Amino acid sequence: MSAAETPNDISISQQSHHQTPSSPALLIRLQQILSSCSQSVEFETSNAELTCFLDSVSNSALANPDDKLSNSIAFEILSELWWYLSSHTLDQPVVDALSFELPKAVAKFAGVSASCLEVADAIIDRLVTTCSPRDMLSILCEALDHLSKMLTAPSCIAPLLTGLSKVILAIQRRQYEQVKVAVPVVLNVLKAITSESDDEQENIEDLFSRAICIANSIQAVSSKLDARLRKKLHALLGLFVLEIMALVSISMINGRVESRLALVLQLVRFLPNCRLSYLGLITGLDVERITTIVLEEDEDDFTSCFSLVNQGASLAVIWGHTSSEVAQVAEDDFAVAKDELRTNQTKRWQAVGMLKHIFSSAKLPWKLKEYAMDFLLYITGGNNSQKCNDEDMDCSFYTSPILSALEAIEMVIIYAPEAVLRKSAFDALKRVLTDIPISTRFEMLKALTKNSKSTSMIAILLDIVRDEMHKEKTKRTSVRNEDVPQDGIKSYQNTSFWSENVLELVEMVLRPPQGGPPLIPEHSDAVLSALNLYRFVLITESAGKTNYTGILSKNNLQKAYNDWLLPLRTLVMGIMAENREDYDPFAVEMVCALNPVEFVLYRCIELVEEQLKHPAHLNP
Repeated sequence: MSAAETPNDISISQQSHHQTPSSPALLIRLQQILSSCSQSVEFETSNAELTCFLDSVSNSALANPDDKLSNSIAFEILSELWWYLSSHTLDQPVVDALSFELPKAVAKFAGVSASCLEVADAIIDRLVTTCSPRDMLSILCEALDHLSKMLTAPSCIAPLLTGLSKVILAIQRRQYEQVKVAVPVVLNVLKAITSESDDEQENIEDLFSRAICIANSIQAVSSKLDARLRKKLHALLGLFVLEIMALVSISMINGRVESRLALVLQLVRFLPNCRLSYLGLITGLDVERITTIVLEEDEDDFTSCFSLVNQGASLAVIWGHTSSEVAQVAEDDFAVAKDELRTNQTKRWQAVGMLKHIFSSAKLPWKLKEYAMDFLLYITGGNNSQKCNDEDMDCSFYTSPILSALEAIEMVIIYAPEAVLRKSAFDALKRVLTDIPISTRFEMLKALTKNSKSTSMIAILLDIVRDEMHKEKTKRTSVRNEDVPQDGIKSYQNTSFWSENVLELVEMVLRPPQGGPPLIPEHSDAVLSALNLYRFVLITESAGKTNYTGILSKNNLQKAYNDWLLPLRTLVMGIMAENREDYDPFAVEMVCALNPVEFVLYRCIELVEEQLKHPAHLNP
């Protein structure tokens, strides 16, 4: 082996001598094209001819993956090109000129076979080590962007990623600006490959490993910069790593944690250098900090490549919750972070808002959502998170993210394939609601009910409202039995669920905004819960001789009777009459579903009629 040769060189040399009967003509043609390139006469034409020739060979091999002859020819052609570029007699201007188009053409061969990938890596490495690093960074980024749009085999971009990791190390000036150009390209390519590839999981894992090599290069470069630029590059590296964390998690094989654990362990090693803590990640504060550092101006195109960074930050924490090994590698005390969330309500609200990025994702495996739900149940399980006092805390700033998180948890309740996860999600929903001040809690439930498209979910939410009202009634009773100042009682009532707003929830279901009675039997679950809620409020207010909700006013009773209950009775009676004597399974199922609705409906009608018989006791 000569001093200029590497082990890969010898491997390529040995394999290239095994030619197939059909390859000599193509090899001769390639040699003629390369000879024309070396002479630098009409070089542009020769370069275009070389690219066209290489594309025809690689396309043929990629189109026929089981054709050993095509694969062998592709390897021989690529090996011949490598020997040409490795010649010590080749002028550097020729190599520089070839470097503009060769990376794209050569990278396509990587999808043919492992042997071609090895040679493609060697060719890209040759170009990177002999040509201008700044030129090669632009060339490789353009090639990555081009190949990602062609949706070729994932392995086709592998040599380009490795080339970038080496180019970044070679850049001597304006490193931060150059890395900032490359990062969006790499992330967009990985997103395209991850979203399109359900197969070739091993190839995808290799791509992530090569992307992590780019992160290693960025970290190495940062050590050479002054404090200001090092801070900016660490922030950019943090965003890059968190985005990859999300993509790695999305690509989990069959929901098996062990399939991506090795990659996650490599990623979390960057967190300490980027000054990212578990508490800062799950509250979103660290993400906001590094985003602010990197995005100094309005850079919408640049920002779009970090669309998953909040999800990645949340997932980094969930991986730490799932694996003690991950928690240790991150060099952060995970137990302290979790305890802080259990005792600090503001941080807990921030964490809930961040976890929505996991629960709302349609691409993440259910297993990770299960771990995230377990984490949420843990941080909302402390004694300090059982009930929120209106006077002590104001969560108005967090209302929007918490509402989004609750809607994401609803999706888990509705669509989770396992009953255990659905139950955990329901428990989490109730705990998060309990953790919100009473004055805001009702508005949250109202918004959830209004926005929900699932009749079963609406039924669950109305049942939660009824349960909250029952708890408040019990507490109000206990407060009156104790020696509590009247202003304390009044303050408590002003923040309770017992207000006119509760009738709006009932009307939302029994008299939908689009008019007419609700759809039966499609919305039977929601209708039954609405009727039960109305009956509960009516009986409680009547028995207690109160009218906090206005349900006992004459106008509200007549409205409920004429606009809600009677039209619904007409509809239910008609459907029951049509199907009661029909023994078709569907008809029997419909009658069974409407039986409880009919029972509660008639009881509500009786209660309203009874109240209307005594107008002297009614408010206007």
